[in-house]
Amino acid sequence: MPAQKIETGHNDIVHDVTMDYYGKRVATASSDTTIKITGVSNNAASQHLATLSGHTGPVWQAAWAHPKFGSILASCSYDGKVIIWKEGNQNEWTQAHVFSDHKSSVNSISWAPHELGLCLACGSSDGNISVHTARSDGGWDTTRIDQAHPVGVTSVSWAPSMAPGALVGSGALEPVQKLASGGCDNTVKVWKLYNGIWKMDCFPALQMHTNWVRDVAWAPNLGLPKSTIASASEDGTVVIWTVAKEGDQWEGKVLKDFKTPVWRVSWSLTGNLLAVAAGDNNVTLWKEAVDGEWQQASTVDQ
Repeated sequence: MPAQKIETGHNDIVHDVTMDYYGKRVATASSDTTIKITGVSNNAASQHLATLSGHTGPVWQAAWAHPKFGSILASCSYDGKVIIWKEGNQNEWTQAHVFSDHKSSVNSISWAPHELGLCLACGSSDGNISVHTARSDGGWDTTRIDQAHPVGVTSVSWAPSMAPGALVGSGALEPVQKLASGGCDNTVKVWKLYNGIWKMDCFPALQMHTNWVRDVAWAPNLGLPKSTIASASEDGTVVIWTVAKEGDQWEGKVLKDFKTPVWRVSWSLTGNLLAVAAGDNNVTLWKEAVDGEWQQASTVDQ
């Protein structure tokens, strides 16, 4: 499929681009304090659908909720707020909820797997992670991981809800509630919800980076026994972390030293391709070979 250029209409840096579940709309987050929604189709020019204004600082990320909850988008900003946007009539968006729990920039948001309900994790420069879960009465419950990375949380990513090995194991298992986070302390941490309280699930913290971790992404596991997390760092490396089974130690392996800061990592829906966006303005795709080594599959033409 040929690359399609999208004119976002932003008048400042675009920090995040995220496609909805059906691949029909793109939400972009920008330093101009807005989120813009653009319609995309294979054969037509992109079409501006809506501008969402409510933040008072750069917007770092936007994230679509699963469509089973309706048409919902979350955004996070330097202004310390997280806004939940809801679409009523087509392309008419309102602020359904504003979370102001954090004392400084909220750098990353991640919706939980839909099996866990409408649930959003948020990571902030104040060092804390907040997790907001919608109730049936329209309110929200909040749990917190205080001082998850005391010098600042840069990224959060949910684990798949299916327990590792569920397809080869027996019967239906309770969905797992786990998160990975990255921070300005150069570490990746894994968290698990035990009886309503978040606890660290990896000891010690995962440490192979020598500079800020900019992004973490937990791979879909499709029922396989092992869990995989990719982390990207200002130090120029991407590390692939794996754990064979619950309770084992995570092991890290450097995918590549890109010799330039790496900003984002993103898995394909099947978890077998990893996209890496680095400071040299290149996006590369990687896949794991049969022998466990990672190989570059392609470069995405910009």
